[in-house]
Amino acid sequence: MNERPGWDEYYVAISRTVATRANCCRRKVGAIIVVENAIIATGYNGTPMGVRNCIDGGCPRCASDAPTGAGYDACICVHAEQNAIVMAARHGNATKGGRLYTTLRPCFGCAKESIQAGIREIVFAEPFGYGPELEDVYQRLIRESGIVLRQPAS
Repeated sequence: MNERPGWDEYYVAISRTVATRANCCRRKVGAIIVVENAIIATGYNGTPMGVRNCIDGGCPRCASDAPTGAGYDACICVHAEQNAIVMAARHGNATKGGRLYTTLRPCFGCAKESIQAGIREIVFAEPFGYGPELEDVYQRLIRESGIVLRQPAS
């Protein structure tokens, strides 16, 4: 018998495929927004449209040896989650009540933008953590906003 994947497994797999389009030379991340089980937007990380790709030296931070978590003031890349939200808006698709699937737990900025976009749930494949103090603030943001943040069951 041919078993069908559950929704989380299905959408996370699609997010991973979207990530293959990323042009960041440090990490490839993919995201999709789903409303009523329909994909309304996809996004991957990389430089803004019309700007030289990260993999071609477009982003000074990504081309540097800055350690993970540092040098973001010089990063011109757009995160996958941001791109999905912006692409939904660009094409007139409402995100309110939607679910965001992403290959990496969203950063602070992407979590805030998801909340503002009316996303009700974020499902992420891989963890991304902060130090204890910052993680407490991140968790407070999630809790107070009412957004659901979870990793799918393996």
